[in-house]
Amino acid sequence: MRQILFAAVFALVLSLVGTPVLIRILAKHGYGQMIRDDGPKAHHSKRGTPTMGGIAFILATLVAYALTKVLVGTPPTASGLLVLFLMTGMGLVGFLDDYIKIVKQRSLGLRAKAKMAGQLIVGVLFAIGALNFADSAGIHPASTKLSFVTDFGWSLGPVLFALWAIFMILAMSNGVNLTDGLDGLATGASVMVFGAYVFIGIWEYGQTCGSAASAGPLCYQVRDPLDLAVVAAALMGACFGFLWWNTSPAKIFMGDTGSLALGGALAGLAICSHTEMLLAILGGLFVLITLSVIIQVGSFRMTGKRVFKMAPLQHHFELKGWSEVLIVVRFWIIQGLCVAVGLGLFYAGWVTAT
Repeated sequence: MRQILFAAVFALVLSLVGTPVLIRILAKHGYGQMIRDDGPKAHHSKRGTPTMGGIAFILATLVAYALTKVLVGTPPTASGLLVLFLMTGMGLVGFLDDYIKIVKQRSLGLRAKAKMAGQLIVGVLFAIGALNFADSAGIHPASTKLSFVTDFGWSLGPVLFALWAIFMILAMSNGVNLTDGLDGLATGASVMVFGAYVFIGIWEYGQTCGSAASAGPLCYQVRDPLDLAVVAAALMGACFGFLWWNTSPAKIFMGDTGSLALGGALAGLAICSHTEMLLAILGGLFVLITLSVIIQVGSFRMTGKRVFKMAPLQHHFELKGWSEVLIVVRFWIIQGLCVAVGLGLFYAGWVTAT
């Protein structure tokens, strides 16, 4: 369990100290955020704020994980490395998007097809890896079955599983990306979900099938649950440190570099911990904001009318006159409730089985 504490503390310190260094580097090179003209007018004052801040917490997470393994003397696991690969790969796609926005001075960045292709490549590689690297008990990082609090139903097979995994990765990465519209909103919400996965990893480790610690009829056939908790703790600490600089008024934005990386990490943790559908509840705020965009676009195309003043949802409340800080805090409360409900359902799944 020391690994979890070390990973969280190392990542927190590295992100807290490293982010202002990154801010100075980005500001020196003029890597500032482009603001869309059709967005809320209040955001125009944010033009030029350093972006690509996701670099800070991605590096903090990777370094903290490596330091923890060296200090504790345990090797990295396939599940942990796969989640870190997915985070880094999606972050790289986001970095290219951010870089093009800055260099070419256009607010849309990568072309849609190129961005989708990058996400698909990373997602496919993750899915292939997750179905390999079995441990001594024959358990792979991912299962081909669907899962809520544990696996259920029939096997999807490798092809359908890969499509399902790619859908989850795209949905979560773009969900976090849409949520990252106000200072600290996506960062703070992500901290809560990563905290939930620290708990889930610890619980699954204590109830691993075949372990003497397993106390009931429900056990978890999850490879490397403790290491997944270590990765989640590192991500939680890194985001916490970044939030110090990202909260209103933000000194730096995470950019697509950060939002795609966080979404990928969340999807990877859900897939490897066999809690895929539970993620929709744990990350309820991301789902809610994504649905607001789907509703807005669908309504406009079918009826020519808009449901919200502006989508994503947070901008609707901005145009209604809510202050940015008020929206962020209230949305954090919603996210906290989603995490509480999600963890309650996770625990209830174990209790009802016993």
